[in-house]
Amino acid sequence: MAGTEIQLIVPDWPAPPGVVAVSTTRTGGVSDGSFASLNLATHVGDRQARVRQNRALLMSELGLTRQPCWLNQVHGSHIVAAETVSRPVTADAAMTAEFDVACTVMTADCLPILLCDRHGSHVAALHGGWRSLASGIIAAAVAALRSRGIAAEDLVVWLGPAIGPSVYEVGQDVRDAVEAAGAATALTATAPKHWHLDLYAFARSGFMACGVENIHGGNLCTYSDPQRFFSYRRNGSCGRQATLIWRKPAG
Repeated sequence: MAGTEIQLIVPDWPAPPGVVAVSTTRTGGVSDGSFASLNLATHVGDRQARVRQNRALLMSELGLTRQPCWLNQVHGSHIVAAETVSRPVTADAAMTAEFDVACTVMTADCLPILLCDRHGSHVAALHGGWRSLASGIIAAAVAALRSRGIAAEDLVVWLGPAIGPSVYEVGQDVRDAVEAAGAATALTATAPKHWHLDLYAFARSGFMACGVENIHGGNLCTYSDPQRFFSYRRNGSCGRQATLIWRKPAG
C-alpha cells in the first residue's frame, strides 16, 4: 500500500461553488504495519517522520499552502476558529470564514461531520464520536454558526466514513447517554444490555433538533472496509484518516 497514489473520497452533497471537501482513505502514504499507509495522526504510535511525510503528501495532493487545522480531539464539544490555529489545539470542531484554511478532523470509527452554508461563506468540521454527540457538539456548532449570521435552514451537512450501525455494539453507559441526548431511535437492542448504535442516525437526530434538514452521506462503514479505512474497533492499533473542508476564492 505504501508509495501508491493517494485515494480520496469526495462528498456527494450540494455544497456551493468554492467549498472544497475530501475524506482520506488509508491508501497513498509511507507508513507501514498497522499504520499502512496514509496515517495522518501523531498520537497513535507511528513514526513521527512518516506522519510528517504523509501530511506533506496530502497537502501537496490537495494544493494546500498552509497546514490544515489539526486538532487534539478529546470527545468534547469545544469549537475553535480554524484560522487562529498554528499548532494542534484541544478541540473537537473547527470553523472558519477564511479562504484556504482547512478545518480538519481525524477518525478511525468516529463520525466526521462537515458543514457549510448554502452561500459558501462558512465551513466547519466536527468530530462526532458518541461522547461528543452526546455532549452537544452539533448544537454548539449550529449555535456558533448562527452567531455569525448563518441560519440553521441554510446549512448543508455531510456525514463521512464511520463505524456502521450493524457492527457498532455498545453497552448500558452509551445507551444511557444516547437516550439522555434524545436519540433513542439510534439504538437497536441486540442482547441483554447490548445495543447497536447508529452514529449516522444519532447525528441526524441532533441536526434535526436544531432545524437542520439538508443532511447527506452516512453510508460508508470504516469497520467493514479494511482496504480503504482504518478502524480502531476492528484492529485496535491503527492509523487515522482525515476529513477536511475549506473555502477557495472565486476563480
